[in-house]
Amino acid sequence: TIQLRGDANDGFGKGLSGGRLIVSPPEGSRFKASENCIVGNVALYGATSGTAYICGVAGERFCVRNSGATAVAEGCGDHGLEYMTGGRAVLLGSTGKNFAAGMSGGIAYVLDRDHSLYRRINKDMVELEQLRDKYDIEELKEILTDYVQATGSERGQEILDNFDREVLNFKKVIARDYQKMIRTIGRYEEQGISR
Repeated sequence: TIQLRGDANDGFGKGLSGGRLIVSPPEGSRFKASENCIVGNVALYGATSGTAYICGVAGERFCVRNSGATAVAEGCGDHGLEYMTGGRAVLLGSTGKNFAAGMSGGIAYVLDRDHSLYRRINKDMVELEQLRDKYDIEELKEILTDYVQATGSERGQEILDNFDREVLNFKKVIARDYQKMIRTIGRYEEQGISR
Protein backbone atom coordinates (compact mmCIF):
# COMPACT_ATOMS: atom_id res chain seq x y z
CA THR A 1 0.00 0.00 0.00
CA ILE A 2 1.18 3.49 -0.85
CA GLN A 3 -0.78 6.28 0.81
CA LEU A 4 -0.10 9.81 -0.41
CA ARG A 5 -1.32 13.00 1.27
CA GLY A 6 -0.93 15.52 -1.51
CA ASP A 7 -1.06 15.44 -5.29
CA ALA A 8 0.57 13.23 -7.90
CA ASN A 9 1.92 14.04 -11.34
CA ASP A 10 1.19 12.46 -14.74
CA GLY A 11 1.54 8.68 -15.00
CA PHE A 12 0.38 7.96 -11.45
CA GLY A 13 -0.06 4.19 -11.01
CA LYS A 14 1.05 3.40 -14.57
CA GLY A 15 1.09 -0.37 -15.01
CA LEU A 16 -0.32 -1.02 -11.52
CA SER A 17 -0.20 -4.79 -11.03
CA GLY A 18 -1.41 -5.31 -7.48
CA GLY A 19 -1.44 -3.47 -4.19
CA ARG A 20 -3.30 -0.32 -3.18
CA LEU A 21 -2.68 3.30 -4.08
CA ILE A 22 -4.50 5.89 -1.98
CA VAL A 23 -4.31 9.63 -2.69
CA SER A 24 -6.04 12.24 -0.50
CA PRO A 25 -5.67 15.98 -0.01
CA PRO A 26 -3.25 17.11 2.68
CA GLU A 27 -4.71 17.55 6.16
CA GLY A 28 -6.01 21.06 6.64
CA SER A 29 -6.42 21.75 2.92
CA ARG A 30 -9.25 24.18 2.18
CA PHE A 31 -10.17 23.15 -1.35
CA LYS A 32 -13.03 20.78 -2.19
CA ALA A 33 -11.53 17.48 -3.28
CA SER A 34 -14.48 16.77 -5.58
CA GLU A 35 -13.79 19.96 -7.58
CA ASN A 36 -9.99 19.84 -7.93
CA CYS A 37 -7.46 17.69 -9.78
CA ILE A 38 -5.21 15.73 -7.47
CA VAL A 39 -3.56 13.34 -9.98
CA GLY A 40 -2.27 14.22 -13.44
CA ASN A 41 -2.91 12.77 -16.88
CA VAL A 42 -2.74 9.06 -17.84
CA ALA A 43 -3.18 7.82 -14.27
CA LEU A 44 -3.39 4.02 -14.13
CA TYR A 45 -2.41 3.59 -17.77
CA GLY A 46 -2.24 -0.14 -18.48
CA ALA A 47 -3.14 -1.24 -14.95
CA THR A 48 -3.71 -4.99 -14.66
CA SER A 49 -4.79 -5.47 -11.04
CA GLY A 50 -4.87 -3.77 -7.66
CA THR A 51 -6.81 -0.81 -6.31
CA ALA A 52 -6.43 2.94 -6.70
CA TYR A 53 -8.49 5.37 -4.61
CA ILE A 54 -8.20 9.01 -5.63
CA CYS A 55 -9.94 11.51 -3.35
CA GLY A 56 -10.14 14.24 -5.97
CA VAL A 57 -10.38 14.60 -9.73
CA ALA A 58 -8.07 12.75 -12.13
CA GLY A 59 -6.64 14.37 -15.25
CA GLU A 60 -7.12 13.31 -18.85
CA ARG A 61 -6.89 9.70 -20.08
CA PHE A 62 -7.71 8.20 -16.69
CA CYS A 63 -7.56 4.37 -16.64
CA VAL A 64 -6.63 4.04 -20.30
CA ARG A 65 -6.07 0.36 -21.12
CA ASN A 66 -7.07 -0.74 -17.62
CA SER A 67 -7.45 -4.51 -17.79
CA GLY A 68 -8.16 -5.48 -14.19
CA ALA A 69 -7.67 -2.79 -11.56
CA THR A 70 -10.41 -1.19 -9.48
CA ALA A 71 -10.19 2.60 -9.48
CA VAL A 72 -12.24 5.36 -7.86
CA ALA A 73 -11.89 9.09 -8.54
CA GLU A 74 -14.21 12.06 -8.02
CA GLY A 75 -14.22 12.93 -11.72
CA CYS A 76 -11.82 12.83 -14.68
CA GLY A 77 -10.76 14.78 -17.74
CA ASP A 78 -11.19 13.93 -21.43
CA HIS A 79 -10.78 10.40 -22.84
CA GLY A 80 -11.32 8.57 -19.53
CA LEU A 81 -11.39 4.74 -19.71
CA GLU A 82 -10.18 4.76 -23.31
CA TYR A 83 -9.53 1.18 -24.51
CA MET A 84 -10.37 -0.28 -21.10
CA THR A 85 -10.64 -4.09 -21.29
CA GLY A 86 -11.38 -5.11 -17.70
CA GLY A 87 -11.62 -4.05 -14.08
CA ARG A 88 -13.92 -1.55 -12.44
CA ALA A 89 -13.96 2.24 -12.43
CA VAL A 90 -16.14 4.42 -10.22
CA LEU A 91 -16.42 8.13 -10.98
CA LEU A 92 -18.08 10.30 -8.35
CA GLY A 93 -18.25 13.38 -10.54
CA SER A 94 -18.30 14.48 -14.14
CA THR A 95 -16.13 13.17 -16.92
CA GLY A 96 -14.57 14.93 -19.87
CA LYS A 97 -15.51 14.32 -23.49
CA ASN A 98 -14.95 11.05 -25.38
CA PHE A 99 -15.47 8.95 -22.25
CA ALA A 100 -15.13 5.16 -22.75
CA ALA A 101 -13.89 5.37 -26.36
CA GLY A 102 -12.83 1.90 -27.48
CA MET A 103 -13.83 0.37 -24.12
CA SER A 104 -14.31 -3.36 -24.73
CA GLY A 105 -14.49 -4.77 -21.19
CA GLY A 106 -14.85 -3.96 -17.54
CA ILE A 107 -17.59 -1.87 -15.95
CA ALA A 108 -17.80 1.77 -14.93
CA TYR A 109 -20.24 3.26 -12.45
CA VAL A 110 -20.57 7.02 -12.96
CA LEU A 111 -22.43 9.48 -10.76
CA ASP A 112 -24.56 11.46 -13.20
CA ARG A 113 -26.70 13.78 -11.11
CA ASP A 114 -27.45 16.19 -13.96
CA HIS A 115 -28.01 13.36 -16.50
CA SER A 116 -25.48 14.81 -18.95
CA LEU A 117 -23.08 11.85 -19.27
CA TYR A 118 -24.74 10.75 -22.50
CA ARG A 119 -23.38 13.93 -24.17
CA ARG A 120 -19.76 13.16 -23.22
CA ILE A 121 -19.67 9.39 -23.73
CA ASN A 122 -18.35 7.76 -26.90
CA LYS A 123 -21.25 5.48 -27.88
CA ASP A 124 -19.43 3.41 -30.52
CA MET A 125 -18.87 0.35 -28.32
CA VAL A 126 -20.61 0.93 -24.98
CA GLU A 127 -24.08 1.15 -23.51
CA LEU A 128 -25.21 3.53 -20.83
CA GLU A 129 -27.88 2.18 -18.47
CA GLN A 130 -29.51 2.83 -15.13
CA LEU A 131 -28.10 0.89 -12.21
CA ARG A 132 -30.79 -1.72 -11.50
CA ASP A 133 -29.07 -5.09 -11.07
CA LYS A 134 -28.75 -5.96 -7.38
CA TYR A 135 -25.23 -7.35 -7.90
CA ASP A 136 -24.08 -4.10 -9.49
CA ILE A 137 -25.61 -2.10 -6.64
CA GLU A 138 -23.95 -4.32 -4.03
CA GLU A 139 -20.60 -4.07 -5.83
CA LEU A 140 -20.82 -0.27 -6.04
CA LYS A 141 -21.69 0.04 -2.34
CA GLU A 142 -18.83 -2.28 -1.36
CA ILE A 143 -16.29 -0.32 -3.44
CA LEU A 144 -17.58 3.01 -2.08
CA THR A 145 -17.44 1.82 1.53
CA ASP A 146 -13.82 0.72 1.13
CA TYR A 147 -12.98 3.97 -0.69
CA VAL A 148 -14.43 6.16 2.07
CA GLN A 149 -12.65 4.16 4.78
CA ALA A 150 -9.35 4.56 2.94
CA THR A 151 -9.62 8.23 1.91
CA GLY A 152 -12.14 9.92 4.23
CA SER A 153 -13.85 11.34 1.12
CA GLU A 154 -16.65 13.78 1.96
CA ARG A 155 -18.42 13.16 -1.35
CA GLY A 156 -18.16 9.39 -0.91
CA GLN A 157 -19.57 9.60 2.62
CA GLU A 158 -22.42 11.84 1.44
CA ILE A 159 -23.32 9.23 -1.22
CA LEU A 160 -23.20 6.38 1.30
CA ASP A 161 -25.33 8.34 3.79
CA ASN A 162 -28.03 8.74 1.11
CA PHE A 163 -27.28 5.59 -0.85
CA ASP A 164 -30.86 4.52 -1.65
CA ARG A 165 -31.49 7.90 -3.27
CA GLU A 166 -28.04 8.44 -4.79
CA VAL A 167 -27.88 5.03 -6.47
CA LEU A 168 -30.60 6.33 -8.81
CA ASN A 169 -28.11 8.94 -10.07
CA PHE A 170 -25.48 6.39 -11.11
CA LYS A 171 -25.10 5.10 -14.65
CA LYS A 172 -23.49 1.83 -15.60
CA VAL A 173 -21.17 1.97 -18.61
CA ILE A 174 -20.46 -1.39 -20.20
CA ALA A 175 -19.29 -2.59 -23.61
CA ARG A 176 -22.07 -4.20 -25.65
CA ASP A 177 -20.04 -7.33 -26.49
CA TYR A 178 -18.85 -7.69 -22.90
CA GLN A 179 -22.48 -7.48 -21.73
CA LYS A 180 -23.45 -10.23 -24.21
CA MET A 181 -20.67 -12.48 -22.86
CA ILE A 182 -21.74 -11.91 -19.24
CA ARG A 183 -25.32 -12.87 -20.14
CA THR A 184 -24.16 -15.94 -22.09
CA ILE A 185 -21.95 -17.11 -19.22
CA GLY A 186 -24.89 -16.63 -16.83
CA ARG A 187 -27.16 -18.80 -18.99
CA TYR A 188 -24.58 -21.59 -19.08
CA GLU A 189 -24.00 -21.39 -15.33
CA GLU A 190 -27.76 -21.73 -14.76
CA GLN A 191 -27.55 -25.01 -16.71
CA GLY A 192 -24.81 -26.26 -14.38
CA ILE A 193 -21.91 -25.67 -16.75
CA SER A 194 -18.84 -24.19 -15.04
CA ARG A 195 -17.69 -20.67 -15.77
